[in-house]
Amino acid sequence: MSKIPYNHKAIEKKWRENWEKNPVNVKVNEDGSKREKYYCLDMFPYPSGNGLHVGHWRGYVISDVWSRYKLQQGYYIIHPMGWDAFGLPAENYAIKMGVHPAISTAENVKKIKRQIGEIAALYDWDREVNTTDPEFYKWTQWIFVKMFKEGLAYEKEFPINWCPSCKTGLANEEVVNGKCERCGSEVTKKNLRQWMLKITAYAERLLNDLDKLDWPEKVKKMQADWIGKSYGAEVDFPVDGRDEKITVYTTRPDTLYGATFMVLAPEHELAKSLATDETREAVEKYIFEASMKSNVDRMQDKEKTGVFTGSYAINPLNGEKTPIWLSDYVLSDYGTGAIMCVPAHDDRDFEFATKFGIPIIQVIAKDGEEIENMTEAYTEASGTMINSGEWNGMESAVLKKEAPHIIEERGIGRATVNYKLRDWVFSRQRYWGEPIPIVHCPDCGNVPVPEEELPLRLPDVESYEPTGTGESPLAGIEEWVNCTCPVCGKPAKRETNTMPQWAGSSWYFLRYVDNHNDKELVSREKADEMLPVDMYIGGVEHAVLHLLYSRFYTKFLYDIGAVDFDEPFQKLFNQGMITGKNGIKMSKSKGNVVSPDDLVRDYGCDSLRMYELFVGPPELDAEWDDRGIDGVNRFLKRVWNLVMDSKEADVKATKEMIKERHRLVCDITKRLESFSLNTAISGFMEHNNKLIEIAKKEGGIDKETLSTMAVLLSPFAPHIAEEIWEQLGHEGSVFNAGWPTYDEEAMKDDEIQVPVQINGKTRAVISVSADISKEDAIAAGKEAVADKLTGTIVKEIYVPKKIINIVQK
Repeated sequence: MSKIPYNHKAIEKKWRENWEKNPVNVKVNEDGSKREKYYCLDMFPYPSGNGLHVGHWRGYVISDVWSRYKLQQGYYIIHPMGWDAFGLPAENYAIKMGVHPAISTAENVKKIKRQIGEIAALYDWDREVNTTDPEFYKWTQWIFVKMFKEGLAYEKEFPINWCPSCKTGLANEEVVNGKCERCGSEVTKKNLRQWMLKITAYAERLLNDLDKLDWPEKVKKMQADWIGKSYGAEVDFPVDGRDEKITVYTTRPDTLYGATFMVLAPEHELAKSLATDETREAVEKYIFEASMKSNVDRMQDKEKTGVFTGSYAINPLNGEKTPIWLSDYVLSDYGTGAIMCVPAHDDRDFEFATKFGIPIIQVIAKDGEEIENMTEAYTEASGTMINSGEWNGMESAVLKKEAPHIIEERGIGRATVNYKLRDWVFSRQRYWGEPIPIVHCPDCGNVPVPEEELPLRLPDVESYEPTGTGESPLAGIEEWVNCTCPVCGKPAKRETNTMPQWAGSSWYFLRYVDNHNDKELVSREKADEMLPVDMYIGGVEHAVLHLLYSRFYTKFLYDIGAVDFDEPFQKLFNQGMITGKNGIKMSKSKGNVVSPDDLVRDYGCDSLRMYELFVGPPELDAEWDDRGIDGVNRFLKRVWNLVMDSKEADVKATKEMIKERHRLVCDITKRLESFSLNTAISGFMEHNNKLIEIAKKEGGIDKETLSTMAVLLSPFAPHIAEEIWEQLGHEGSVFNAGWPTYDEEAMKDDEIQVPVQINGKTRAVISVSADISKEDAIAAGKEAVADKLTGTIVKEIYVPKKIINIVQK
């Protein structure tokens, strides 16, 4: 029995107090040498009123294990934490609770900070930031002003996604299946004046630079698909009987002879004017109905709808009259808002043409053979051109590349590269956000607030609930709105929309390293010393929006000389979600939230940390089951008991102990490096069981092997690792020990067990030297089964370290 029982409460309290007095993460070694930095970053949380559940713990534990592992490798760790506290979640919670968002946010931060403290993560709270702090959002506003001066921030009125419940505009990315991402309400459309950020100016760099990043391939593909680069042509179709032309973008200019109709987005600038007297009522009705749908709904509607305008365009290649339709499956913000339709070779166009009785002309055919009475579109990527004038007989794959240049030479269009990426809707009609630092002057137009006057503070108001009119609550504060123009000094008005929640989270990681600097966003000295981020850990749900916006911001700041790198996060790891039973996401409304507080009380922080990792591969979702923590807790007690039983025995290391020690180091290191953290925990359990077996034979385990176990455990279960290290007589912290190495030679077996077979059937198992020769192995095998060798031996086989097989007749 162990002399001292494992008492997680006493041990964890002791070492937290010790770490407060004697921090283990230092910049300079005892010999005066400076440690190389390693910046490990969590995606910072928004301070929810519900606090943390065990699912939140998972990401924080993963990042802390990695940080402590890097600490053991000799790095100085930058591992900060802060609060994404502006935006809809915080404001909606405040409205629900009937308190000012500044008050509820501060209370929530306090609560979650206490809960995060229970994780015992290596956070540097001196670096803490909060997006609602004026000294932080001063620099959020500064970035906006810089973007405005560079022409990347501009105003535009257009129909946006509108959430009637949150009473604010939403970016396309914030609409999921036609519903508001935050509250689940059906999203409609509303014409509003909006601020936009020209992220499209960076589309090519955002796409190309994905190759620089050590990120999961699926995340890079998601970003590439969102940017959506395509090659094609813009083609000009003259409107019959009018001076206007309608320009379409197509990725298949080789099919131009098969374009039998054209479809415009209902928002297209010519949509209304193309209506004839006979069609005007139907056209205007259709335009209104389309305006009430979100882009997502329009793309997902299975039933294609449309209305004929009554007007025609002229196909510039063959001079044919092409009817012009409106349909809501065409979006105004992709390409030109107009498409040519080739129903023979596009499923969507085929469905539309079939429904409305529009001709279908096949222009690509397999082996040049035209399909009679087509029942579906021919969508094979290649084939021979038919019904295409001078292009007949050409291979479509070749023509697809040549057609844009032919069209350009004929003066009817131009070769074009297009992107699905849209400019970023950057204003919200809400109170709880960064004020946009723009003054509207009747004479000077839009004027930025002078940089030396930043931050433009959010006024303290009693009424902050959304108005629902499309105006921010700030619009009603006349003493704040009315101001003088910074340029001409005449009466002017402040911008009343606020920035979206993404504004602060797109650059916060830079501020952590210089969070008290009131002169610049980050000093070059601090940036050179500590940036960029080496490892970023967070949920895959942020794979597109947050990561894309952060990359855009970093590239812009690089371009204006604020930082000297153009990618923010060198390496990325996305952890899976911890769910309730049956894979249902944990939420208070579903009643399936598991709080970590009781588990920490009953089992200890170290047990919960290890169980968070043990539940499954960290990159996959895992279903929570409280019962599993018992097994992890028993494992820690077994490690503790092994140490307590061995520490006074003064056992000398045997070959078997040394071999097991090196195998332990090898297994845990390789599994950690590959982020196979769940198998690292099972590896600890397997090796500890082996050490217990050895201890029974030898009267204990040697001090070096037990000390190595403590060091390896330290990133995962830091409290018990520190206590074991001290119990074994070491001075100082286990985190000063350095990560152990392993020797391949020391891991090898001296003797191995080898089955001996006769005619393929095992008749005996013998112990032989691991490096035994073939001749000696066969001789030993024959000796072991001598009484069974009754026939004539025709073949003798030895597969090294595997089997001995004697074939007899």
